Amino acid sequence: MKQPLSGWRGGTARLTRALEPAIAIPAALLVVAEIVVLLLGIVARYVFHAPIVWTDELAGILFLWLAMLGSVIAFQRGEHMRMTAIVGMLAPGTRAFLDVVAIAASLAFLLLVIHPAYDFAVDEVYIRTPALDIVNSWRAAALPVGIGLMLIVALLRLAVIADMRKVLTAIALVGALVAVLAFLAPVLKPLGNLNLLIFFVFLVGAMVFVAVPIAFAFGLATVGYLTLTTSTPSVVVIGRMDEGMSHLILLAVPLFVFLGLLIEMTGMARAMVSFLASLLGHVRGGLQYVLVGAMYLVSGISGSKAADMAAVAPVLFPEMKARGAKPGDLVALLSATGAQTETIPPSLVLITIGSVTGVSIAALFTGGLLPGIVLAVMLCAVVWWRYRREDLSHVKRATGREIGRAFVIAIPAVALPFVIRAAVVEGVATATEVSTIGIVYSMLAGLLIYRQFSWRRLYPMLVETASLSGAILLIIGAATGMAWALTQSGFSASLAKTMTALPGGVPMFLAVTIVAFVILGSVLEGIPAIVLFGPLLFPIARQVGVHEVHYAMVVVLAMGIGLFAPPFGVGYYAACAISRINPDEGMKPIAAYMIALLIGTIIVAVVPWISIGFL
Repeated sequence: MKQPLSGWRGGTARLTRALEPAIAIPAALLVVAEIVVLLLGIVARYVFHAPIVWTDELAGILFLWLAMLGSVIAFQRGEHMRMTAIVGMLAPGTRAFLDVVAIAASLAFLLLVIHPAYDFAVDEVYIRTPALDIVNSWRAAALPVGIGLMLIVALLRLAVIADMRKVLTAIALVGALVAVLAFLAPVLKPLGNLNLLIFFVFLVGAMVFVAVPIAFAFGLATVGYLTLTTSTPSVVVIGRMDEGMSHLILLAVPLFVFLGLLIEMTGMARAMVSFLASLLGHVRGGLQYVLVGAMYLVSGISGSKAADMAAVAPVLFPEMKARGAKPGDLVALLSATGAQTETIPPSLVLITIGSVTGVSIAALFTGGLLPGIVLAVMLCAVVWWRYRREDLSHVKRATGREIGRAFVIAIPAVALPFVIRAAVVEGVATATEVSTIGIVYSMLAGLLIYRQFSWRRLYPMLVETASLSGAILLIIGAATGMAWALTQSGFSASLAKTMTALPGGVPMFLAVTIVAFVILGSVLEGIPAIVLFGPLLFPIARQVGVHEVHYAMVVVLAMGIGLFAPPFGVGYYAACAISRINPDEGMKPIAAYMIALLIGTIIVAVVPWISIGFL
């Protein structure tokens, strides 16, 4: 039995526990406030034809606070995105030490930016918001408050670690690295763009591979690069982070994450899966086809891949195992469908692309539907080959009445993606606001139709939404700062020159893009790779004659393959965690699915009509 902590460690642990609700409750209330404010704007504009001018502004202010408090919750829970594939292979003692190093590196970043964040918030006092006419410091204060709270959490996390020698060694190691770089500043400045290699390849690479959270790795490298090799003040990093996290379109991130959790809780996802299973359950590989189809449908409601997989897998996997499917093949197919459905609106990756490149969100949502179908067909071809001899003698075929009943039950759930799409196309709501319509629809369906609505689960879901959103948005902020530093260094101009000079024209450009984003997706995850390289590569795509929506689909599909492919893809390990299957079991079966996805991606790249035919 685990002994309770005593003395000052016990006091620190109690303080940590007390801090959790103090941050989680305001964050949960901010999610609710965002939903209410945006819904109020829709009702006022569309129903009463009397637009409220301050709703977007208030939503923007609340959103930055939600992003920062969500980042704090993610930091408390250890949920910030990081690559653990290499660290996971090491001995337990080494792994534990590197976990402490990751906290120490995060602490170093927070210490370096806390004062610039305060200065940034103070400077915003001279700016007044146009609609509410209040000083912008009310919004900007979220940055120093959030960074300050993460600083406290980092110190508390270090304080409760039993092995104080590990803590001191980790702090000394990170401190020594910072000191050495600061000492070498006079040597680094004359090196010019060679510093990009030192800070953004070697330093970021080292931090990512030892499992420092990606947002903090990006932030620490950017602050180091700008402070030690340029005359740019640190407050600029905070300004760029604020800019990256404050795009109004990103408001859709927490709302679609919450919507994904909601459809699982209300039973809507189960209803969709049950209908598809009644249709196809009796054919060879039928439930595998259902998994592919269900992920496509559920992805049309939720923006979060983890939420999609969590909604579908528990419904299908028990019956699939009963039919003799191997656990490794199940998790391999689940992971592959995660990559296959990355372009299905309202994909968070598409929303991110729209926010950082200026491509129309509506066009991206329209263009993403067919590529998902092409990849689904490729996956189904592999399923057909693998399960062509499946024994179904014990499986009873659903009667017409059973299929009809399942369809009637599923109608409200199946209708939701069409409701969301119609609301955007008909001008009822923007791509940012439409998720609130989906939330209200799902709540009503859960309460009145499916009679599955647990009020007790609502608070944990709101906190989960804040945590996941905070982790995503902090990465977007840090990656925006890093992308700005790369642009200012002249790297983007050099990259554009190199890419446009590639022999082979458009085909070679797209081939290099696919290879690059498969690698970036596996190492950096999807959203950081998009934020970093989207603003650099999309103008080049236009320059060489590739339609921006077509290019977006190629980028997202290639990135999805990297994200969900072992041994580095974080999405693959998320699929394993959700399905409670050992990652080793899926390594071999996933190869065929990944090859199928790669062939599908090449088809989408070669045939632009698949992406832009319905624009």
